[in-house]
Amino acid sequence: MLFTKYSNTFRWIMIVVSFIIVSLILWNTYVFFQNFKEEERIKMKNWSFASEELSKTSDLDINIGNLPIEILQSNKTTPMIIVDKTGSYDTRNIHEDIAKDSIKIQKLILKFQNEYNPIKITYDNKLLQTIYYGNSPLLNKLKYYPLALLLIIFLFASVIFFFYKSNKNASQNKLWSGMAKETAHQIGTPLSSLIGWTEILKTENVNPDYIVEIEKDIDRLQTITERFSKIGSLPTLETTDIVSETKQAYDYLKRRSSDLIDFEINTPQVEIPVALNKQLYSWTIENLVKNGIDAMKGRGKITIEITQLENNVKISITDTGKGIPKKNFNTIFEPGYTTKKRGWGLGLSLTKRIIEDFHNGKIKVQESTIGKGTTFQISLKRVS
Repeated sequence: MLFTKYSNTFRWIMIVVSFIIVSLILWNTYVFFQNFKEEERIKMKNWSFASEELSKTSDLDINIGNLPIEILQSNKTTPMIIVDKTGSYDTRNIHEDIAKDSIKIQKLILKFQNEYNPIKITYDNKLLQTIYYGNSPLLNKLKYYPLALLLIIFLFASVIFFFYKSNKNASQNKLWSGMAKETAHQIGTPLSSLIGWTEILKTENVNPDYIVEIEKDIDRLQTITERFSKIGSLPTLETTDIVSETKQAYDYLKRRSSDLIDFEINTPQVEIPVALNKQLYSWTIENLVKNGIDAMKGRGKITIEITQLENNVKISITDTGKGIPKKNFNTIFEPGYTTKKRGWGLGLSLTKRIIEDFHNGKIKVQESTIGKGTTFQISLKRVS
């Protein structure tokens, strides 16, 4: 309870502490790298001193001691180019293919100059040699250590984020499923009562046409109850004629909509079998049509068109409403997104879930023009 109450504060404390730790690691790495470079510089100065001592004598038989020679032979990691006063050069710890290419050597000298100031060897105020040297392989690897560290931290943070998001989505899905099933349960009680009252009205002197319309609405309520009860569970798909199911949803919506809405449907004259859950599919069509009617503010034209392709079928629902900005083509399918003053913004989110998660299809905004209208397109696989 305490953690829930101060969860936001704890989260910010963790972020700040993590930032401080990462900053300290990066700073220590930088200091270590600079110290390492300084050690490299000292090592090269010692190497140059040893080389200078050897250059002071032209006779190697003179006893100059073993220390300079040992220093010269000990450096087996630092790449260097030794250029004498005539311009000739010698290389140490550099790949043989590069050492033989004078152009590559010149480029390497420029690179080394950017990494370290060259060391000059003089004798009697005369320049004997100039030593150009760069970072050792170990130092080069260490140079990229902060980037590797940041990458690891980023990947670790991404894993935590996606784990947290998945848990949050799972909790939300569980909540929505529970609410949907409870809604279906609550609707069931008055629905049973309405069915009973309908039977009583049949015995009275009531216009039969009224009874027929009431029964249609009761059937619709039963369908809605089934829809809500299926949320959170895997629905059963049956091979169904998509043309017939679309027409049924179209006819119902047309009869229940205002005369200010002009409806039009264009379908093939043949059956198109699709693996379908009837209740959820009719819910999809209903959501898209009602969304279009809201976008037109109750006046305009709704067009439903079915196009048969070789392996799938396209169902397009077009309205003449206010349109959707292109930047919102994907956002509108997110839970909670709505431009209405009332509503939870779940209609298009449920529609996307029904089509893509339950039917393995696709739904998208095919096109939309501000002030002219929008076309939603559903794509489902045909059954052979």
